[in-house]
Amino acid sequence: MQSFRNIGLRSFFMSFAVFFTVCLSYYINSVSKTGGHYVYLLDDAYIHLAVAKNFALHNVWGITEYKFSSASSSPLFTFIISVLIKVIGNNDQIPLYFNAVFSVGIIYFLTQYYEDIFNDVKKTFFSVTFTLFFAVLHLQLLAGMEHIFQVFLFVVNIFCFFRWNKNKWALVGFYSTILLMGLTRFESMFYFTVMAFVLILLKKWKDAVGVLLAGFIPILIFCYFNNQQSGYFFPNSVVVKGTKLSFDSHFLIQLKTIVFDNFLLNISFYKIGLFPLLLCTIFIGRDLKSKTFREAVENNFFLIIFSLTTICHSMFADFKGLFRYEAYLLVGFSMALIPKVKDLFSDFKKYGRTEILISVLIALNVLLLIYRGWIAHKVIDNGGKNIYEQQIQSARFLHTYYNNSKVVANDIGAISYYTDIQLLDIVGLGSEETIIFNENRKTFDDKFEDFLTRYCLKNKYDIAVVYDGWFHGHVPGNWKKAAVLKIKNKVTVARLEVSIYSINRDNFQLLQQNIRNFNWDKNVTVILMD
Repeated sequence: MQSFRNIGLRSFFMSFAVFFTVCLSYYINSVSKTGGHYVYLLDDAYIHLAVAKNFALHNVWGITEYKFSSASSSPLFTFIISVLIKVIGNNDQIPLYFNAVFSVGIIYFLTQYYEDIFNDVKKTFFSVTFTLFFAVLHLQLLAGMEHIFQVFLFVVNIFCFFRWNKNKWALVGFYSTILLMGLTRFESMFYFTVMAFVLILLKKWKDAVGVLLAGFIPILIFCYFNNQQSGYFFPNSVVVKGTKLSFDSHFLIQLKTIVFDNFLLNISFYKIGLFPLLLCTIFIGRDLKSKTFREAVENNFFLIIFSLTTICHSMFADFKGLFRYEAYLLVGFSMALIPKVKDLFSDFKKYGRTEILISVLIALNVLLLIYRGWIAHKVIDNGGKNIYEQQIQSARFLHTYYNNSKVVANDIGAISYYTDIQLLDIVGLGSEETIIFNENRKTFDDKFEDFLTRYCLKNKYDIAVVYDGWFHGHVPGNWKKAAVLKIKNKVTVARLEVSIYSINRDNFQLLQQNIRNFNWDKNVTVILMD
């Protein structure tokens, strides 16, 4: 009989080879479309890089080097990138290398986890690769953001939970990952709050308190210092994009948004969570009929946790964004459900005949994997090209002619990372001044237009690089449009057209001349205004 070590090694290298072959193929394809340099799929990746660069080189936690701005939605990930920049130098590929390393860690711990269940090379390999591609982790690796690290923490956390009684270091690993989760993604609060609730159901009071303390203490410390600097407890992106529930005259409207718009009527929720939740419901329901309540909860510990966490995530967070926000949930569901259907791996036909409903739901989850894989393919295929033609070209233009100027913008990552501009972000991610106009999914109105007009005049802003459509007709009347930059085939950008405005009208002619003289990418259509 093969040893566990040999089974694990073979499964690991097989999964590693498949996963990284896919990633490398997409990487080469992307580089061929972006001037020979890898460009991330979303501008958000450059927000992390900009904050990390400024913290490493200027000791300023901000999207620019001039002032504090809590633009990063993942403080821990951004801090780690800043440390790496400090140590090895400023390199925009650092997040890609970081994700590659932690993807290896994910594959390693998934292999160890499934090896304990199956003790078989092929079954372990299939389970690992299914989990990786069910959560489209190849897309997350190439996106260059924090989601690979988040998934790594969850995989290690679940792995350590099941090794708790076998290895004293597993207990350390379990609480260490809880400690890091919240500052990696704030949605992790749903996970350890639900976990504490389930532990209370099991009357494991000390463990519940331990999970809550390990999870919330780092968040509370960060929120205290963030509030001292910005007046908000959470990063700007969480304030702007998060769902607000306040006990005032808007309470019923906010409650309707949470329950209906975000959850019951949210198509994304059904695409992502419905079929895994139905499977969980079947297994939990069966055990509730045949076992005591405590036994049913213990036997379905992570099924309950990820079911409730998914519902909380849907109501109070977001499911949009290239499957990145739900990646940790899909990995968690895989790790919780695959052991429940392990008989499927032994005799597929017999299992299909005796467990018809479960088999149908498994097939539907496989179809979801294929659907997500197809969407991920389209994103990876041309996402970097989109960012290269729009955000990177805008950054190059600003770096050439307006590197230290005051600029108004909406996509702030690349233009902040590659330049030294002073920035006003109309969306509020990089500027606290505009958060009030963006909270709770507000649209811009006359008040915003008036604020922007006065603020830019008072602070002597030079130009704006923005999407006209985001203003809803409220572009300040004293701005003069100099040009429109147009690309084709929108995949990961919000609009095909970016407008460049002269805020200081005395420099309008010079701005247009600079636009004419700049060597734009051949796929960018430049339309000068009269």
